[in-house]
Amino acid sequence: MTPARIPAEERLTNLVVALMATEIGLTKKQILDNVSGYRQRIEEGKSVDSLEKMFERDKEDLRALGMPVETIGDPADPQDLREARYRIPQAEYDLPPDIEFTAAELAVLKLAGSVWRSESVSADAQAGVRKIRALGIDGDEPIIGFAPRIDTRDPAFPALQEGIERNRVVAFEYLKPGESAPTHRRVRPLALVEYESRWHLFGIDVDADAERTFLLSRIISEVKVTAKTFDPAPREGAATRALTGLEQFAASQSALLEVTPGTEAALRLGRRAVPAAQGIRVSYVDRHIFADELAGYGPEVRVVEPDDLRDLVIQRLQAIVASHAHPEGRA
Repeated sequence: MTPARIPAEERLTNLVVALMATEIGLTKKQILDNVSGYRQRIEEGKSVDSLEKMFERDKEDLRALGMPVETIGDPADPQDLREARYRIPQAEYDLPPDIEFTAAELAVLKLAGSVWRSESVSADAQAGVRKIRALGIDGDEPIIGFAPRIDTRDPAFPALQEGIERNRVVAFEYLKPGESAPTHRRVRPLALVEYESRWHLFGIDVDADAERTFLLSRIISEVKVTAKTFDPAPREGAATRALTGLEQFAASQSALLEVTPGTEAALRLGRRAVPAAQGIRVSYVDRHIFADELAGYGPEVRVVEPDDLRDLVIQRLQAIVASHAHPEGRA
């Protein structure tokens, strides 16, 4: 079976993870043999010379992005680079000793850092680090804080990520608003993207044979990663296509809102609104999700148009009132 082709951006990420996992550095051979993205090309029969050139390009790309890739020569002759080792020293990321933070600033930094997890490193990257350590090349600590791992509450996230990494079709039950029963979906997963603080799966619906975007919160079953594989080529640029599609759809519909100045609604909605004669105009992707948000602001916001969005907000507010109504005869 032909090994799955690893996209360039994933190869670069895996390379950075590997170079940060060691203090003494890695030789080209160790990198090509163990880092996912190069290893698969060797298995495909690509020449070592072509892969070394790829590594040189990748190394320069990382440096252009501000990654301090170090080249370590022979200790007896630093100019001798025939057996050079490469690393990214974690000390380069240490803050200067004269920088101090207030308690409030530290709290914000801690909150921001809570979305980074060592488990966020892809399975291939973790496997590469394990192989490198098996060679006797140790890192002081596991890689924490380089690869962004979002601690998502959507239980579907890990399985969908596995499906993307392994190029496997996934299956799940999906319930759309207004439908009485879920539909069974089989999808070739291409990317997971966050838009408007919600996670979306972008992929190819197998039955429709077309690209679709799914909201993770509407997946109501366990996600099954099937044994059926697919061509990974469509993964190239999938995240960009997904976000572009969501942005274009949001731009095609908007709501005219009246918002009470100085309120939380004015602050939050104002960040993504444009002024209008009667208030503000805010674009949105999903009217049901947007209705949930607007209802949460209570009397701070009123929907002028469209009518269907206003009706959904009213329904939610009425449901809130009904849920807090006292039984008859009680105070």
